[in-house]
Amino acid sequence: MRLEKCWFCSSTVYPGHGIQYVRNDAKIFRFCRSKCHKNFKMKRNPRKVKWTKAYRRLHGKDMTQDSTFEFERKRNRPERYDRNVTENTLKAIQKIDKIRVVRDERHHKNRMKGKKTKEQREATKELEQSIHMVKAPAALANDPSLTLPIKVKVSQQKSEENRMEE
Repeated sequence: MRLEKCWFCSSTVYPGHGIQYVRNDAKIFRFCRSKCHKNFKMKRNPRKVKWTKAYRRLHGKDMTQDSTFEFERKRNRPERYDRNVTENTLKAIQKIDKIRVVRDERHHKNRMKGKKTKEQREATKELEQSIHMVKAPAALANDPSLTLPIKVKVSQQKSEENRMEE
């Protein structure tokens, strides 16, 4: 079973799915769905369309420079079957998958590193811009119903002493 890559979005095209477009110069373009085909016909650049792999790679959203991706490359050269090589390859695939997951998590963690500080800066900016919506301190002093009720903890010993006195 031969799995192809979509020319526009780089997702896999399974046999019997998608559209194949052949240009006059005999160049073949495969598309996974009509969305990709229509965008291609509209002459859109996949590197500028946000939902494509090319955009994500170009803008640092996905990992691109990773040695584990070299195993996905297409190989058209037939190999002679060897049981030992096959066994070692299957073991290596499992190790590579583990390494890829770890690197992907590290990449995601690095991307999300400054997110909290950015959100705090945005929140303070929004508060500064809409400070007029917050009540003034003088209004809170005049009307105590605007403040939240304050809960006071009473220790158990004092409450028991009060009961005994009564």
